[in-house]
Amino acid sequence: MHCPVCNSKETKVVDSRLTQDSFAVRRRRECTKCQYRFSTMEEMELLDIIVVKNNGKRETYARTKIEKGIMHSLSKRPFLQESFDRMIHNIERDIQKRNKREIASKEIGELVMKHLKKFDKIAYIRFASIYRAFEDVSNFKKEVNSL
Repeated sequence: MHCPVCNSKETKVVDSRLTQDSFAVRRRRECTKCQYRFSTMEEMELLDIIVVKNNGKRETYARTKIEKGIMHSLSKRPFLQESFDRMIHNIERDIQKRNKREIASKEIGELVMKHLKKFDKIAYIRFASIYRAFEDVSNFKKEVNSL
């Protein structure tokens, strides 16, 4: 870890703490050269999971794609970043629980909808309208009534 002030490679960990949701570790570091203190976050990362798209194409799992899709549905909605991060962690935990090397994008979409429904119902409807590609108002009405 490089010091953000003097760019030295020599830093030491002064303190480590789990975040509230226990999915990340916050580390307090100190540069041994200039004594500047700074914090870093260490998070769990899903590795070696392949997402199988609807067209059969395979690609490496990317958290940013889930975050981007959910953020789009949360546009102009009030939420706390910490709650958003916790939801992303919970979605990834559910992906890991499947204990498979490959997961269908459809399964990920369903997991996102399950968590988004609890997180923000308006964002859930926005996400569902795109994900489920409602073709008429009656399907849309059914989804809203299910809430």
